[in-house]
Amino acid sequence: MAYPNKAKNIYASQIAEKRAAGLFKEEYIITSPQGAWITVQFPEGAPEKKVLNLCSNNYLGLSSHEDIIKAAHEGLDSRGYGMSSVRFICGTQDIHRNLERKMSEFLGTEDTILFGSCFDANGAVFEAVLGEEDAIFSDQLVHASIIDGERLAKKVQRFIYPHSDMAELERLLKESTSRIKMIVTDGVFSMDGDMVKLDEIVALAEKYEAMVFVDDSHATGFIGKSGRGTHEHFNVMDKVDIITTTFGKALGGATGGCISGKKEMIAMLRQSGRPYLFSNALMPAVVTATTKVLDILSESTERRDKLADLAKFWRDSLIKAGFELKPGNTPIVPIMLYDAKLAQDFARELFEEGVYVRGFFYPVVAQGQARIRTQMSAGLEKSDLEKALLSFIKVGKKLGVLK
Repeated sequence: MAYPNKAKNIYASQIAEKRAAGLFKEEYIITSPQGAWITVQFPEGAPEKKVLNLCSNNYLGLSSHEDIIKAAHEGLDSRGYGMSSVRFICGTQDIHRNLERKMSEFLGTEDTILFGSCFDANGAVFEAVLGEEDAIFSDQLVHASIIDGERLAKKVQRFIYPHSDMAELERLLKESTSRIKMIVTDGVFSMDGDMVKLDEIVALAEKYEAMVFVDDSHATGFIGKSGRGTHEHFNVMDKVDIITTTFGKALGGATGGCISGKKEMIAMLRQSGRPYLFSNALMPAVVTATTKVLDILSESTERRDKLADLAKFWRDSLIKAGFELKPGNTPIVPIMLYDAKLAQDFARELFEEGVYVRGFFYPVVAQGQARIRTQMSAGLEKSDLEKALLSFIKVGKKLGVLK
């Protein structure tokens, strides 16, 4: 059927409403490799502008690292461009299994299974390992991919507890008579930048015989003394049953993800995880590059340590300047503005100053919780942040955020 005018007018009206409310998301065109400094076109086709990048997930500064690029080329040269198949048919190479073993060793788990993204991983896990007699106990602020994954497990009971509210979580666990109980949480909450109370969650899990699931996408590679993640930070390395994470942030920034954990559950996912069974295997270049990232992280914590120092400096500097921040101790530093249009205006003004950030607003965050989410990278230098701070203060005063 032809695209009817009725549908066209509905969509056009909805788009106009988003623009009027300051909720329309525009894309900036990056014309350089990912890094601390990038060149950007905005709007598309405009002259390129060199800007300081403070809103990338490139936490360890590895997205354009020469050794990672070299490793990707080696994967292309030795194993080809793509697998043209799912894993269980003819999509598994020796390098895929090698990366799974290295991830298990890095995270301290029994086994690992690769996915095209962590979104796919979170979409696979619950339906594959839980049934109608089981229950999920999920933090209110878990990532959208976890929410979608939980929805796919239609027969599983689902309970949502207020963000990091351990008393309410305990009440729900205590009242549950489910066969399998699974506590589900992010390791680092990506919009607020705070960490899960993982030691307390593990204690509740042990008390009420529950499993623990953690999406550590915003932690793997740089949280914990050697970058293993939140389970290392809270000294519960052997007490988390399922970890999902991404290769698309600190671990090189391309694509891909995995589920790592108890061997029986990983075996179940190889048999029943729909995104695993019906999606092509990771391309060899991503596999060899990610493997190289793990080698680099196992040799030194230099990048992780630098990132922690930069995050502390940036947070302390913004607070001293008078900005309102979400409390936290991670490289995610959200500056609260509350109004969606103000957040967009603030980002545009900073772009003119040569600093690239984005405003976050509904539906990415709750209504009335608009913010600028800044993110630190080991690719930055302290001098970069000192320059950015001057721009933040200038724009903050211009827009009435600072006195």
